[in-house]
Amino acid sequence: MAMTDPIADFLTRIRNGLAAQKRWIDVPSSKMKKRIAFVLKEENYIDDFFFITDDNNKESIRVFLKYDYQGKPVIGSLQRVSRPGLRVYVNSGDIPRVLDGLGISILSTSKGVISNKTAQKLNVGGEILCEVY
Repeated sequence: MAMTDPIADFLTRIRNGLAAQKRWIDVPSSKMKKRIAFVLKEENYIDDFFFITDDNNKESIRVFLKYDYQGKPVIGSLQRVSRPGLRVYVNSGDIPRVLDGLGISILSTSKGVISNKTAQKLNVGGEILCEVY
């Protein structure tokens, strides 16, 4: 069966891995997921990620999850905003602040997949993919 929303699946795998206190998770690879993982690492929400290839030459992303010194997940909430049935677009001046600047939203823009902070610096808008805090 074809997956209708691979980004939502990626975010759900991260949430489930954090709930089960896994050290890492593996997800099927795509360019969008690579960029989302890069933004999460850049904003210190995950430890690291790298790419692995199985016997059938299928590439996967191994995401190393991050926990604080008490063993609690660094990511408190990871929510999909724009979805296949309802796309959410914003202009550069209308980019929302997540938790008054404590969280981030990840946007797909003409400059690539970037965080809301970077989008404001570059003065670009786009599709809000998800919010993380």
